[in-house]
Amino acid sequence: MIKLSFTHRFEPATVPGSRPLLLLHGTGGDENDLLPLGRAVAPGAALLSPRGPVLENGMPRFFRRLAEGVFDEADLRRRAQDLAAFVAEARETYGIAAPVALGFSNGANIAAALLLLHPGVLAGAALLRPMMPLAEPPVADLAGTPVLMLSGVADPIVPAENAARLATTLGRAGADVAHDILPAGHGLSQADVAAVQAWMARTLAGRGA
Repeated sequence: MIKLSFTHRFEPATVPGSRPLLLLHGTGGDENDLLPLGRAVAPGAALLSPRGPVLENGMPRFFRRLAEGVFDEADLRRRAQDLAAFVAEARETYGIAAPVALGFSNGANIAAALLLLHPGVLAGAALLRPMMPLAEPPVADLAGTPVLMLSGVADPIVPAENAARLATTLGRAGADVAHDILPAGHGLSQADVAAVQAWMARTLAGRGA
């Protein structure tokens, strides 16, 4: 494994011109968690999967929280900057294009923060069960950036209003947002896999390296 600023896994592309994925796990996951999902939704794409550097009761995360649904925004901003720097390192090291993030829960939230705080780092994002990461997000230019948000109608963690506010914020910044509400809770389902597969095929065609 090549040593970069984040512990990570990297799988090279086997389909030339495919857009690489940045896989961002949920609380308690690691760099291996989303590799099967990445392979399923974007066969042949390069996969870059870092491990969250923050521990909460021994469980990796990408940034600190003060309570469930209450984020340490100062830490979030610093960790988003660190993740943006890691993506730049990885792009140079592995020779890949700007990736599309595929994030679940905490990983979706750091991906949303990357979009808002560091426009241009990501070529797009599929956000699975995301929340609004920032109380007062900056004005970002996300013109034309494709974003898929998948929320669960019975999600006990993410309030519907919160997810809707994130979709509105990204849309106002110019992102091309598709926000779907699935018959699910906070966990992922086969419907998520199918929705991301369809979005990747439809939205990212012609956006490869």
